[in-house]
Amino acid sequence: MRLMEVDTPVPERGEVRVRVVAASANPADWGVRAGRLRLISGHRFPRVMGHDFAGVIDALGPGATRHRVGDEVFGIQGIRAGGAFAEYLVTAEKNAYLKPAAVSFHQAAALPMAGVTAWSAVVDKAKVKAGQSVFVTGCLGGVGRSATQLALMRGAEVTGNCSAGARGEALALGVREAVDYRAFHPDSYRGRFDAVVDTAGALSVGQCDSMLRPGGVAVHVVFSPRKIAASVVSPRHKIAAGRPTPDHMAGIAEAAQRGKLAPKVARTVRLSDAIAALTELETRGTPKGKLVIECAS
Repeated sequence: MRLMEVDTPVPERGEVRVRVVAASANPADWGVRAGRLRLISGHRFPRVMGHDFAGVIDALGPGATRHRVGDEVFGIQGIRAGGAFAEYLVTAEKNAYLKPAAVSFHQAAALPMAGVTAWSAVVDKAKVKAGQSVFVTGCLGGVGRSATQLALMRGAEVTGNCSAGARGEALALGVREAVDYRAFHPDSYRGRFDAVVDTAGALSVGQCDSMLRPGGVAVHVVFSPRKIAASVVSPRHKIAAGRPTPDHMAGIAEAAQRGKLAPKVARTVRLSDAIAALTELETRGTPKGKLVIECAS
């Protein structure tokens, strides 16, 4: 990774240019950088990293009519595109959505990928309803926190696992029971849940099955060939992915505006310090919350 000066991009037909106020980091960013996602991200290097962004539109390309210069927006770049870790980003107009007025740029930048993935898991795949019982692994992680908040918003009772020292934070978030992931035994929760949302990739297919009630659903956010195969042959297993649609973005924007979906910004750094912060995330793992990069000069 290196920081470099480049020409300010010019939007083409159907594109807008965003002065990026803030962007947030996701595991997909270093997955792309390391080449682990090259089947979907492509082989083009060098490339500008970053997918989640929030900022202000400062130029419109020909044919871009949905937005105006000055609109405050947030959004997510496709895995192939990237480009959010920069002062200016050119993106297809359809990728930029009006930022919820009650949400800061930093929080808006932390919303898209985690929020869309959680929405896919909780709303689209698990179809969580009021009165149901839901288990979320990694309930204080980026996707896990969002999944927990969305399940609570829909009236479910949530049990989550996290580190022992973070149990108080999980309970304050609204979970009914916070379980130390080191001491967690799936057999102790046999047949207890209508949905298991495994955001941490911590459970096997068999462990999920044992925890589900009849008719229950397990949703895998971190998936393996075994879990993909299970999703093909069994209606009890689903795969959730962070592919945004207008309905997803509208849903997370409304939830954020109402205060029901609020990502935790664990750390904020300037763009000039982003390389060191991203390297630390790659080597030491993700914090309980999001790394936000302040991009605008």
